[in-house]
Amino acid sequence: MGSPVLHTDIAIIGGGIAGLWTLNQLRNQGFNAVLFEQQALGSAQTIASQGMIHGGIKYALSGAWSGSSEAISAMPGIWRSCLRGEGKVDLRACKVLSENFYLWSHTGLTSRVSSFFASKMLRGRVHKLKRADYPEPLRSPQFKGQAYRLVDLVLDVPSLVQALAGQHSDAVFSIDWATSSLQVEDGQAVLHTPAGELRPRQLLLTAGTGNERLIQAMGADQPAMQRRPLQQVLVKHDYQEPFYSHCMGGSAAPRLTISSHRSASGQPVWYLGGDLATEGADAPPQELITKARQELDELLPWIDFGECQWQTLRLDRAEPRQSALLRPDSAFIGEVNNVDNALVAWPTKLSLAPNLADEIDAALAQRGIAPGPCTDLSELQELGRPGMAQPCWDTLFS
Repeated sequence: MGSPVLHTDIAIIGGGIAGLWTLNQLRNQGFNAVLFEQQALGSAQTIASQGMIHGGIKYALSGAWSGSSEAISAMPGIWRSCLRGEGKVDLRACKVLSENFYLWSHTGLTSRVSSFFASKMLRGRVHKLKRADYPEPLRSPQFKGQAYRLVDLVLDVPSLVQALAGQHSDAVFSIDWATSSLQVEDGQAVLHTPAGELRPRQLLLTAGTGNERLIQAMGADQPAMQRRPLQQVLVKHDYQEPFYSHCMGGSAAPRLTISSHRSASGQPVWYLGGDLATEGADAPPQELITKARQELDELLPWIDFGECQWQTLRLDRAEPRQSALLRPDSAFIGEVNNVDNALVAWPTKLSLAPNLADEIDAALAQRGIAPGPCTDLSELQELGRPGMAQPCWDTLFS
């Protein structure tokens, strides 16, 4: 007797934020969707995220505010709706690290930027703060700059992954590419596994950098992918006050982006991004750590961090290829050439996961794919279930 053949509405490959959010939204709409992950859920880009759900203000600062930037401006509100249990995806089990995110400059923002923040375009999205309302790390008399509060919020990414994975865990399976394969038969993508053959009406690739290999496995070369590298710095220390902020410097991009986390043992960890991480993407780790020390000493000299431990984390952000490695500012859905039932997706950033899922909804509607009959997934049980990725502030300092 041959291997069983299973038919599903949707098969998703990739269990990061893109795949997990899409799985939840589709199954909540009645689609028979199933997800496969090679490693742990949330691995690589998702678990390495600082957890910021931003509305694109930093793009406005650089003058790169476009029609697609308007899509990201709606994201904080959409995420907050889901966190209340009122959106397309239920995130009530996700932990919010901070309802507030700040933007500041250690020398004071220029009058040009101050007037820009006061413009009609950004009214209601940026709030100039009185000194009494500054976050604790900026309340020193030595701080001479100006602080603003943005509409952005910060989530605990491990709890986000758990919240999304837990609601439809019966449709999430491990995939081992040593024993499984993705093939194209008569223009249709077919997934062959030890548990049987899966024939989806629509295949969705949401595997981040892994999308490139999956596209090649189907004998295709489009959509093309680009990698934008960065190297974040982590410092475990004794200073107890959290901080979630962009520090603006001389360029339009944040000079330093800070998010605060706690290790499994409860010790504070600051996770440092911004220009530090992008400009130092290929720097030797110790060289970048030295630069990070200098930045904190210069920007926040009044803070006593106590005993510090330092690490760096290098990763590649996966995005659709654009000329001159431009940074995409909206989610991307593209057809895999020569494969009729395959789409590849990149959210391009954590904030845009809801936007990506809505774009997938639109693509399915355009293709005439509506929820079909329920499929018994019990045959896939032998594949096992993927675990949860561990945050880098635990793995790097272990």
